[in-house]
Amino acid sequence: MTILRKLGNIGLSTALIAGLATTVTSDATAQGWKPIKPIQIVVISAKGGGADDMARLIQGAVAKHKLTSKPITVINKSGGTGAEALIYLKEKTGDSHTLLVAQNKFYTTPLNNPGIGVDISTFTPIGRMAVDTFVLWVHKDTGIKTIDDFVKAAKAAGPKWIMAGSGKQSEDELLTEFLKASYGLNEMKYVPYPGGGDVAASLAGKNSNSTVNNPGEQLGFYLAGKTVPIITFTKARQPLFPDAPTIGETGNEFEYKMQRSVIGAPGMPKEAAQYYQNLMAQVYTTPEWQAFMKKKGMTAGFLTGDLLMDFWLVERKTHKRMLKQMGMIK
Repeated sequence: MTILRKLGNIGLSTALIAGLATTVTSDATAQGWKPIKPIQIVVISAKGGGADDMARLIQGAVAKHKLTSKPITVINKSGGTGAEALIYLKEKTGDSHTLLVAQNKFYTTPLNNPGIGVDISTFTPIGRMAVDTFVLWVHKDTGIKTIDDFVKAAKAAGPKWIMAGSGKQSEDELLTEFLKASYGLNEMKYVPYPGGGDVAASLAGKNSNSTVNNPGEQLGFYLAGKTVPIITFTKARQPLFPDAPTIGETGNEFEYKMQRSVIGAPGMPKEAAQYYQNLMAQVYTTPEWQAFMKKKGMTAGFLTGDLLMDFWLVERKTHKRMLKQMGMIK
Protein backbone atom coordinates (compact mmCIF):
# COMPACT_ATOMS: atom_id res chain seq x y z
CA MET A 1 0.00 0.00 0.00
CA THR A 2 1.40 3.39 -0.94
CA ILE A 3 1.69 6.27 1.50
CA LEU A 4 -0.86 8.22 -0.54
CA ARG A 5 -3.39 5.41 -0.10
CA LYS A 6 -2.74 5.38 3.64
CA LEU A 7 -3.31 9.14 3.76
CA GLY A 8 -6.64 8.57 2.04
CA ASN A 9 -7.58 5.95 4.62
CA ILE A 10 -7.16 8.46 7.46
CA GLY A 11 -9.45 10.99 5.92
CA LEU A 12 -7.58 13.37 3.62
CA SER A 13 -9.59 14.56 0.65
CA THR A 14 -9.12 13.15 -2.85
CA ALA A 15 -8.14 16.59 -4.15
CA LEU A 16 -5.48 17.04 -1.51
CA ILE A 17 -4.08 13.56 -2.08
CA ALA A 18 -3.92 14.24 -5.80
CA GLY A 19 -1.90 17.36 -5.08
CA LEU A 20 0.43 15.44 -2.82
CA ALA A 21 1.05 12.87 -5.54
CA THR A 22 3.49 15.18 -7.30
CA THR A 23 5.88 15.12 -4.38
CA VAL A 24 5.12 12.26 -2.00
CA THR A 25 6.45 9.05 -3.48
CA SER A 26 5.43 5.47 -2.78
CA ASP A 27 7.35 3.19 -0.44
CA ALA A 28 9.11 1.55 -3.37
CA THR A 29 10.20 4.65 -5.27
CA ALA A 30 11.42 6.47 -2.18
CA GLN A 31 14.34 4.13 -1.73
CA GLY A 32 16.69 5.59 -4.33
CA TRP A 33 18.35 7.86 -1.75
CA LYS A 34 18.95 7.04 1.90
CA PRO A 35 20.66 8.94 4.73
CA ILE A 36 24.25 7.91 5.37
CA LYS A 37 24.54 9.42 8.88
CA PRO A 38 22.22 10.40 11.76
CA ILE A 39 19.41 12.81 10.87
CA GLN A 40 19.33 15.99 12.92
CA ILE A 41 16.05 17.67 13.79
CA VAL A 42 16.50 21.23 15.03
CA VAL A 43 13.70 22.65 17.19
CA ILE A 44 13.03 26.37 16.86
CA SER A 45 12.05 26.72 20.54
CA ALA A 46 13.10 25.43 23.95
CA LYS A 47 12.50 22.02 25.50
CA GLY A 48 9.02 21.30 26.80
CA GLY A 49 7.06 23.32 24.25
CA GLY A 50 4.83 22.16 21.42
CA ALA A 51 7.56 22.14 18.77
CA ASP A 52 9.85 20.14 21.05
CA ASP A 53 7.10 17.63 21.86
CA MET A 54 6.46 17.24 18.13
CA ALA A 55 10.12 16.63 17.28
CA ARG A 56 10.51 14.01 19.98
CA LEU A 57 7.27 12.28 18.97
CA ILE A 58 8.58 12.07 15.39
CA GLN A 59 11.90 10.75 16.70
CA GLY A 60 10.13 8.03 18.69
CA ALA A 61 7.68 7.04 15.96
CA VAL A 62 10.44 6.71 13.36
CA ALA A 63 12.49 4.52 15.71
CA LYS A 64 9.53 2.36 16.79
CA HIS A 65 8.37 1.62 13.26
CA LYS A 66 11.91 1.44 11.83
CA LEU A 67 11.07 3.96 9.14
CA THR A 68 14.69 4.87 8.47
CA SER A 69 18.01 3.09 8.92
CA LYS A 70 19.70 6.03 10.66
CA PRO A 71 18.80 7.45 14.07
CA ILE A 72 17.28 10.89 14.60
CA THR A 73 18.82 13.32 17.05
CA VAL A 74 16.93 16.36 18.38
CA ILE A 75 18.56 19.64 19.37
CA ASN A 76 16.93 22.87 20.57
CA LYS A 77 18.02 26.27 19.23
CA SER A 78 15.60 28.84 20.65
CA GLY A 79 17.86 31.91 20.73
CA GLY A 80 16.52 35.12 19.23
CA THR A 81 12.94 33.83 19.10
CA GLY A 82 14.06 31.12 16.71
CA ALA A 83 16.55 33.22 14.75
CA GLU A 84 19.33 30.91 15.97
CA ALA A 85 17.58 27.88 14.45
CA LEU A 86 16.71 29.62 11.18
CA ILE A 87 20.26 30.89 10.68
CA TYR A 88 21.61 27.44 11.54
CA LEU A 89 19.41 25.83 8.89
CA LYS A 90 20.31 28.52 6.34
CA GLU A 91 23.98 27.75 6.93
CA LYS A 92 23.22 24.09 6.17
CA THR A 93 22.39 24.96 2.54
CA GLY A 94 22.66 21.82 0.39
CA ASP A 95 22.67 19.54 3.44
CA SER A 96 20.73 16.28 3.28
CA HIS A 97 20.68 15.39 6.97
CA THR A 98 19.27 18.44 8.76
CA LEU A 99 15.59 19.22 9.34
CA LEU A 100 13.80 21.91 11.31
CA VAL A 101 10.58 21.69 13.33
CA ALA A 102 8.90 25.09 13.43
CA GLN A 103 5.66 26.92 14.01
CA ASN A 104 4.74 30.52 13.13
CA LYS A 105 8.06 31.93 14.30
CA PHE A 106 9.10 30.65 10.88
CA TYR A 107 7.27 33.72 9.46
CA THR A 108 7.40 36.30 12.25
CA THR A 109 11.10 36.09 13.14
CA PRO A 110 12.45 36.85 9.63
CA LEU A 111 9.84 39.62 9.21
CA ASN A 112 10.80 41.21 12.52
CA ASN A 113 14.53 40.70 11.94
CA PRO A 114 15.39 41.22 8.25
CA GLY A 115 19.04 41.55 9.23
CA ILE A 116 19.34 37.79 9.75
CA GLY A 117 18.97 37.37 5.98
CA VAL A 118 16.53 34.48 6.09
CA ASP A 119 14.12 34.02 3.18
CA ILE A 120 11.70 31.19 3.96
CA SER A 121 11.02 30.63 0.25
CA THR A 122 14.54 29.18 -0.04
CA PHE A 123 13.86 26.41 2.49
CA THR A 124 12.74 22.94 1.44
CA PRO A 125 9.08 22.09 2.19
CA ILE A 126 8.97 18.66 3.83
CA GLY A 127 5.67 18.34 5.67
CA ARG A 128 3.03 20.32 7.52
CA MET A 129 2.07 17.71 10.08
CA ALA A 130 -0.85 19.52 11.73
CA VAL A 131 -2.45 22.86 12.47
CA ASP A 132 -2.48 24.01 16.10
CA THR A 133 -4.66 26.57 17.88
CA PHE A 134 -4.37 29.14 20.65
CA VAL A 135 -6.23 29.60 23.93
CA LEU A 136 -6.29 32.43 26.47
CA TRP A 137 -5.44 30.96 29.89
CA VAL A 138 -5.50 32.17 33.50
CA HIS A 139 -4.78 30.49 36.82
CA LYS A 140 -7.79 28.88 38.45
CA ASP A 141 -7.20 30.78 41.69
CA THR A 142 -7.93 34.10 39.97
CA GLY A 143 -11.61 33.20 39.81
CA ILE A 144 -11.74 34.56 36.25
CA LYS A 145 -14.25 32.70 34.11
CA THR A 146 -15.08 34.99 31.18
CA ILE A 147 -13.36 37.41 28.83
CA ASP A 148 -15.15 40.25 30.63
CA ASP A 149 -13.68 39.06 33.95
CA PHE A 150 -10.26 38.90 32.32
CA VAL A 151 -10.47 42.41 30.86
CA LYS A 152 -11.68 43.87 34.16
CA ALA A 153 -8.87 42.21 36.14
CA ALA A 154 -6.15 43.10 33.62
CA LYS A 155 -7.26 46.74 33.46
CA ALA A 156 -7.31 46.99 37.25
CA ALA A 157 -3.79 45.54 37.51
CA GLY A 158 -2.38 47.75 34.73
CA PRO A 159 1.34 47.14 34.13
CA LYS A 160 1.39 44.59 36.95
CA TRP A 161 -0.61 42.20 34.78
CA ILE A 162 1.87 39.84 33.11
CA MET A 163 1.10 38.01 29.89
CA ALA A 164 3.75 35.33 29.41
CA GLY A 165 4.62 34.25 25.89
CA SER A 166 7.12 32.29 23.83
CA GLY A 167 9.76 34.70 22.51
CA LYS A 168 9.81 38.36 21.51
CA GLN A 169 7.74 39.60 18.57
CA SER A 170 6.42 36.08 18.13
CA GLU A 171 2.96 34.67 17.52
CA ASP A 172 2.27 34.90 21.27
CA GLU A 173 3.17 38.58 21.38
CA LEU A 174 1.14 39.17 18.23
CA LEU A 175 -1.92 37.74 19.98
CA THR A 176 -1.13 39.79 23.07
CA GLU A 177 -1.04 42.95 20.96
CA PHE A 178 -4.37 41.95 19.44
CA LEU A 179 -5.91 41.63 22.91
CA LYS A 180 -4.43 44.97 23.94
CA ALA A 181 -5.88 46.73 20.92
CA SER A 182 -9.25 44.98 21.06
CA TYR A 183 -9.95 45.40 24.77
CA GLY A 184 -8.04 48.54 25.76
CA LEU A 185 -5.36 46.66 27.69
CA ASN A 186 -2.49 48.92 26.71
CA GLU A 187 -0.75 48.63 30.07
CA MET A 188 -0.66 44.83 30.11
CA LYS A 189 2.98 43.70 30.12
CA TYR A 190 4.26 40.97 27.81
CA VAL A 191 7.13 38.87 29.19
CA PRO A 192 8.92 36.48 26.79
CA TYR A 193 10.09 32.98 27.73
CA PRO A 194 12.26 30.57 25.69
CA GLY A 195 9.44 28.17 24.88
CA GLY A 196 5.82 27.19 25.41
CA GLY A 197 6.63 24.75 28.21
CA ASP A 198 8.25 27.54 30.22
CA VAL A 199 5.26 29.77 29.53
CA ALA A 200 2.79 27.18 30.77
CA ALA A 201 4.84 26.55 33.91
CA SER A 202 5.02 30.27 34.66
CA LEU A 203 1.23 30.50 34.76
CA ALA A 204 0.81 27.33 36.81
CA GLY A 205 3.40 28.66 39.26
CA LYS A 206 1.67 32.08 39.42
CA ASN A 207 4.72 33.84 38.01
CA SER A 208 2.49 35.31 35.30
CA ASN A 209 -1.19 36.23 35.15
CA SER A 210 -2.19 34.89 31.74
CA THR A 211 -0.88 33.17 28.62
CA VAL A 212 -2.02 32.35 25.09
CA ASN A 213 -0.53 28.85 25.12
CA ASN A 214 -1.42 26.19 22.58
CA PRO A 215 -3.76 23.56 24.05
CA GLY A 216 -1.11 20.85 24.28
CA GLU A 217 1.38 23.05 26.10
CA GLN A 218 -1.04 23.94 28.90
CA LEU A 219 -3.00 20.68 28.92
CA GLY A 220 -1.19 19.00 31.82
CA PHE A 221 -1.75 21.95 34.14
CA TYR A 222 -5.38 22.23 32.98
CA LEU A 223 -6.03 18.56 33.75
CA ALA A 224 -4.38 19.05 37.13
CA GLY A 225 -6.92 21.78 37.88
CA LYS A 226 -4.41 24.62 37.98
CA THR A 227 -5.32 26.63 34.87
CA VAL A 228 -8.53 27.64 33.11
CA PRO A 229 -9.24 28.26 29.39
CA ILE A 230 -11.13 31.53 28.92
CA ILE A 231 -11.53 31.77 25.12
CA THR A 232 -10.20 29.99 22.06
CA PHE A 233 -8.91 31.84 19.00
CA THR A 234 -10.84 29.52 16.71
CA LYS A 235 -14.06 29.52 14.67
CA ALA A 236 -15.52 26.52 16.49
CA ARG A 237 -15.33 25.37 20.10
CA GLN A 238 -12.54 22.92 20.77
CA PRO A 239 -13.37 19.35 21.87
CA LEU A 240 -10.78 19.50 24.65
CA PHE A 241 -12.45 22.58 26.15
CA PRO A 242 -16.16 22.45 25.22
CA ASP A 243 -17.12 25.05 27.83
CA ALA A 244 -14.64 27.66 26.59
CA PRO A 245 -16.29 29.99 24.04
CA THR A 246 -14.60 31.08 20.86
CA ILE A 247 -13.52 34.70 20.68
CA GLY A 248 -16.18 35.12 17.99
CA GLU A 249 -18.87 34.12 20.47
CA THR A 250 -17.75 36.98 22.68
CA GLY A 251 -18.31 39.46 19.87
CA ASN A 252 -14.82 39.75 18.40
CA GLU A 253 -14.45 37.83 15.13
CA PHE A 254 -10.89 36.57 14.93
CA GLU A 255 -9.14 33.29 14.21
CA TYR A 256 -5.46 32.49 14.48
CA LYS A 257 -3.80 29.15 13.77
CA MET A 258 -0.27 27.82 13.86
CA GLN A 259 1.51 25.38 11.62
CA ARG A 260 3.38 22.38 12.97
CA SER A 261 5.82 21.74 10.14
CA VAL A 262 9.01 19.92 9.25
CA ILE A 263 11.36 21.94 7.03
CA GLY A 264 14.51 21.09 5.11
CA ALA A 265 17.63 23.15 4.45
CA PRO A 266 17.84 25.42 1.39
CA GLY A 267 19.05 23.59 -1.70
CA MET A 268 18.43 20.13 -0.31
CA PRO A 269 18.92 17.66 -3.18
CA LYS A 270 15.64 16.59 -4.78
CA GLU A 271 16.15 12.92 -3.95
CA ALA A 272 16.75 13.69 -0.28
CA ALA A 273 13.74 16.01 -0.16
CA GLN A 274 11.52 13.26 -1.60
CA TYR A 275 12.90 10.81 0.95
CA TYR A 276 11.97 13.07 3.88
CA GLN A 277 8.60 14.02 2.38
CA ASN A 278 7.82 10.33 2.16
CA LEU A 279 9.19 9.73 5.65
CA MET A 280 6.97 12.42 7.20
CA ALA A 281 3.95 11.11 5.27
CA GLN A 282 4.64 7.73 6.88
CA VAL A 283 4.99 9.31 10.33
CA TYR A 284 1.69 11.09 9.76
CA THR A 285 -0.12 7.77 9.28
CA THR A 286 1.28 6.14 12.43
CA PRO A 287 -1.03 5.56 15.41
CA GLU A 288 1.40 7.57 17.52
CA TRP A 289 1.08 10.72 15.40
CA GLN A 290 -2.69 10.42 15.05
CA ALA A 291 -3.03 10.01 18.83
CA PHE A 292 -0.64 12.92 19.42
CA MET A 293 -2.75 15.28 17.30
CA LYS A 294 -5.94 14.24 19.09
CA LYS A 295 -4.40 14.51 22.55
CA LYS A 296 -2.92 17.94 21.85
CA GLY A 297 -6.08 19.32 20.24
CA MET A 298 -4.50 19.77 16.80
CA THR A 299 -6.27 19.73 13.45
CA ALA A 300 -5.22 17.22 10.81
CA GLY A 301 -3.91 18.57 7.53
CA PHE A 302 -0.79 17.10 5.91
CA LEU A 303 0.82 19.24 3.23
CA THR A 304 4.11 18.88 1.39
CA GLY A 305 6.05 20.03 -1.67
CA ASP A 306 4.64 22.89 -3.73
CA LEU A 307 1.38 22.93 -1.76
CA LEU A 308 3.29 23.54 1.45
CA MET A 309 5.43 26.25 -0.14
CA ASP A 310 2.29 27.99 -1.39
CA PHE A 311 0.87 27.81 2.13
CA TRP A 312 4.04 29.36 3.57
CA LEU A 313 4.00 32.26 1.14
CA VAL A 314 0.34 33.05 1.84
CA GLU A 315 0.94 32.86 5.60
CA ARG A 316 3.99 35.12 5.32
CA LYS A 317 1.85 37.78 3.61
CA THR A 318 -0.84 37.39 6.28
CA HIS A 319 1.67 37.72 9.12
CA LYS A 320 3.32 40.72 7.50
CA ARG A 321 -0.05 42.45 7.30
CA MET A 322 -0.89 41.55 10.91
CA LEU A 323 2.48 42.73 12.21
CA LYS A 324 2.05 46.06 10.40
CA GLN A 325 -1.46 46.49 11.78
CA MET A 326 -0.16 45.86 15.29
CA GLY A 327 2.64 48.37 14.77
CA MET A 328 5.31 45.74 15.30
CA ILE A 329 6.95 46.37 11.91
CA LYS A 330 6.78 49.22 9.40
